[in-house]
Amino acid sequence: MRTYLLVMVIAAAVTFITTPIARQLARYTHAITPVRERDVHTTPVPRLGGLAMLTGLAVSLLVASRIPFLTPVFSETREAAGLLVAAVGVTALGVADDLWDLDWWAKLGGQVLAGLVLAWSGVLLVTFPIAGLTIGSTRLSVIATVFVVVTTVNAVNFVDGLDGLAIVPVMVAAAAFGIIAYLAGNAVFADYLQIHFTPGTGELSVVLGALIGAGLGFLWFNAPPAAIFMGDTGSLALGGLIGSVAVATKHEIVLAIIGGLFVVEIMSVIIQVAWFKLTGKRVFLMAPIHHHFEKLGWTESQVVIRFWIIAVVLALIGLSTLKLR
Repeated sequence: MRTYLLVMVIAAAVTFITTPIARQLARYTHAITPVRERDVHTTPVPRLGGLAMLTGLAVSLLVASRIPFLTPVFSETREAAGLLVAAVGVTALGVADDLWDLDWWAKLGGQVLAGLVLAWSGVLLVTFPIAGLTIGSTRLSVIATVFVVVTTVNAVNFVDGLDGLAIVPVMVAAAAFGIIAYLAGNAVFADYLQIHFTPGTGELSVVLGALIGAGLGFLWFNAPPAAIFMGDTGSLALGGLIGSVAVATKHEIVLAIIGGLFVVEIMSVIIQVAWFKLTGKRVFLMAPIHHHFEKLGWTESQVVIRFWIIAVVLALIGLSTLKLR
């Protein structure tokens, strides 16, 4: 427990210190989010906040790598290495998009590549946690893995539309999957709960603990009114990390419950676009769905806090399924 707290505190402190630096860097490189019609801000807001979070994540994991019983995770576990390499790749993609506004096909290509890196490292969707269904083809496993990662990355990106709206649900999901990773990586707990035992994933909870700490350090500046946004640098990387851990722990279906808020957000966009192209009419007043509720008269704070509550409830429901199977 002390290890997790140490990693969280280091990640939070480093992120807190580096976020103002990232803010100045965003201003220097003109990585600024302009005021749009749907925004409540009256002045442009710098992005690249994700860079500070990932700095905090990296420093805390560097410290964790020096802790004796965690050393094998960073030196011998191919899956963990693949997860971190994929996270770095998606982070670079997010930085490039924040700076130069990449085309959609370039972002999608980078996300697919990150999913392939995970698959190559052995993080594959092979079985479904419900009824023990098995994917019989390696090719289909790779496709399914890439699909989960790409979907999660974009879902988190769509949620990142209001001050503090994305980071808290990400931390909640990280906490839930931190528990799942620990239980799935422990033979005794996995047998008791009758869940898939995945050796080595227990240590991934340290990575998720670092993510929670980084999120807390960033939230200080991202709370309404936000002084900085995480940008695609943060949303793509954090989404990719959560999706990757879900695949590594063999709890991809549970991700749809714990990350239900992300699912609803991305589905609202898909439904809105598809229905508009078919009929010329809109299902929602504005998509993603958090803007729909703003149009209904909810204040920004009401939307954000109520969505936080929904994220916590969904995480509890997702964790409760561990004993229901």
